[in-house]
Amino acid sequence: MNDPGLLILTSLSSGPKHGHALLLDIDQFAGVRLGPGTLYGAITRLEQGGLIEPLDADERRRPYRLTAAGTAELADSLRALHRVVKVGTTRLAAST
Repeated sequence: MNDPGLLILTSLSSGPKHGHALLLDIDQFAGVRLGPGTLYGAITRLEQGGLIEPLDADERRRPYRLTAAGTAELADSLRALHRVVKVGTTRLAAST
């Protein structure tokens, strides 16, 4: 559970955030510490894919928010993860 794109989309689902706020939020809810290079590389890919968009800069910080496509992508990814968790949990219970 350390896919930077999924972690960023999840963080932004609660509202717009700039890079440092994303790092703190992701560390808090997932226990994953992304490096700045990983974070901003993923932000670039998500933005190029139309999943997030930048907002006007607040001083030196540029916040990002989910787009409609980003919301749909996050929902699809979470459904797929839910299926994996359900199958894994069932199989693990059967093997013990």
